[in-house]
Amino acid sequence: MKHKITALFISSFLLISTSCQKDFLNQVPDDRLSLEEVFNRRKLSEEWLAGTYNFIRDEAHRTNDTPWDVLSDDNDVSQRNAPYRVNLGNWNASSNYWNFWDHYYKGIRTATTFINNIDGNEEILQEREGAALIKKRKAEARFLRAFFYAEILKQYGPFVIIGDVEIDPDLPLTDPEMQLPRSSYDDCVNYIVSELDMAEADLDITHYYDGDDVLENDMGRASKILCQAIKSKVLLYAASPLVNGNNDYNGLTNNDGSPLFNNTYDEKKWERAATAAKSIIDYAESSGRLGLYKKMDKNGKIDPYLSYRDVFLDSWNIEWIMARNNANLHGYQRSSTPRLANGYASMGPTQQLVDAYRMQDGSVPITGYSSNGSPVINTQSGYAETGFSKFTAPGATREKNTFNMYVNREPRFYASITYSGSDWINTTSSLGVREVQLYYTGESGKGGSHDYSETGYLFRKNISPTYHPTQNNVARSLVMMRYAEILLNYVEALNEYSPNHPDILKYLNQIRERGGIPALSTGISQSEMRTQIRTERRIELTMEHLRYFDTRRWKIAEQTDGGAFYGMNVEAGTSNTDIAFFQRTRFETRVFRKSFYFFPIPQTEIQRNPNLVQNQGW
Repeated sequence: MKHKITALFISSFLLISTSCQKDFLNQVPDDRLSLEEVFNRRKLSEEWLAGTYNFIRDEAHRTNDTPWDVLSDDNDVSQRNAPYRVNLGNWNASSNYWNFWDHYYKGIRTATTFINNIDGNEEILQEREGAALIKKRKAEARFLRAFFYAEILKQYGPFVIIGDVEIDPDLPLTDPEMQLPRSSYDDCVNYIVSELDMAEADLDITHYYDGDDVLENDMGRASKILCQAIKSKVLLYAASPLVNGNNDYNGLTNNDGSPLFNNTYDEKKWERAATAAKSIIDYAESSGRLGLYKKMDKNGKIDPYLSYRDVFLDSWNIEWIMARNNANLHGYQRSSTPRLANGYASMGPTQQLVDAYRMQDGSVPITGYSSNGSPVINTQSGYAETGFSKFTAPGATREKNTFNMYVNREPRFYASITYSGSDWINTTSSLGVREVQLYYTGESGKGGSHDYSETGYLFRKNISPTYHPTQNNVARSLVMMRYAEILLNYVEALNEYSPNHPDILKYLNQIRERGGIPALSTGISQSEMRTQIRTERRIELTMEHLRYFDTRRWKIAEQTDGGAFYGMNVEAGTSNTDIAFFQRTRFETRVFRKSFYFFPIPQTEIQRNPNLVQNQGW
């Protein structure tokens, strides 16, 4: 794996803030003399832009800092911190949990200052290609500003569009510039898209990846494809049921009565989303510089286990679109590492996620649940929840006596889930080959420490097979967006406005093929295809900060994110063949209210601005 130092991996001289940098980054916009000094020197201007890139949040570690995975129905974290309280419904607008509203508006203001002041940089303009460089850097700042707005939109819904105005933070709260209202959701979407289109037009690089002959410190900067990718996501969310034809927000209006949501369903929003995704696919297929990452076995066939495992580990491979190189992957990996390897064993998949993975032949193991939470098992699939079998899991080095629930599941299951009785993935450390024990008296069980998984599982997705918290902790990049997401965006949108279009099966089956399961055939209804796409999205993109937003934009979170949550029985078991542990057991009853579809705007912001209306239900 090739390590890159990028614009997102703000190099050490930027991270170690000098007094000069502190001065200019903390200047308010009306301090024109200071800004003139900054934006007439190339080095200081580049540092300002690097600081703007750094507002892209490090979302690697997620037990508390970044909530999207641990608040989803895929995940549980054992610590009794903010995610635990939110999952139980114990929060309000004054809780101030994950106040990214404030964070991203600071990034927006920093980007706007750059956009408004870089044009006259005398030092850059004296260079041969100075004008072109300014155009490019300005486009990067415009992309960043659009990205920050997009992050606000998915968390809070409609936001305040500030445009190119640099609002002085020292203005009195009664000043009209400090009392701007929220724009409608559709206007917010259109603004982001227009900004991304403008940025794309002025960027000179189509796409960065490891095969490019470019400067290493440019890897990770904004590109044309990255602009298109963020647009694809924004438009997909805008077409989804939560904000497309939903009457629940009819009463959410600004003080002047203008509605923040359009409750009329518009099928063309799906078409717009599909078109945005298809432009990226067309580029991938015509250029050969973007696509699904594949590793082949000795027979020249796709190795689905290694392909899926290593797409996250091999930095800037052909599938990556967006990444952050300066990321706390150590924190993430340690929280999912068992105690036998000095991990915290604190973050575990829910039984609901485990149930979602298909069998090796692509069949569905569980077709539903009874009123008491017990599964309805598809007996034709070969799945069973009794007994043990001798089984060598993909990626394993030996045959193990394995609980039948985990036998013959699809390859991505074994690249993503650590179950009790599986071997830990790092077999090269001083520990050698070690069996993970998540039952009560086991090495990572509840009986031995407060560091344990409440679900009886751990994640192993995006954990290096050479990682050890104290013996081997090599820094690497965090992929934030990849081509598989674009394919899934496309087929979802296409299925909603043009069901039975041949591209749906074509591109969905490309992901299934790389995942190691058989292709779907024709003759599937729109409703069944919707289920297939959503399941594929859940499996392929789990632990990538997407499931939380997917259940909300599909408007199904009241069913998926509330109620009883299950895992194995962590209160029992003395061995990995003790059936007392391998029992579905409720570990938590979560609460999801209709108001939870969007975060509350922080109460402090509401109090400052009388024209800023709060989200419904808060």
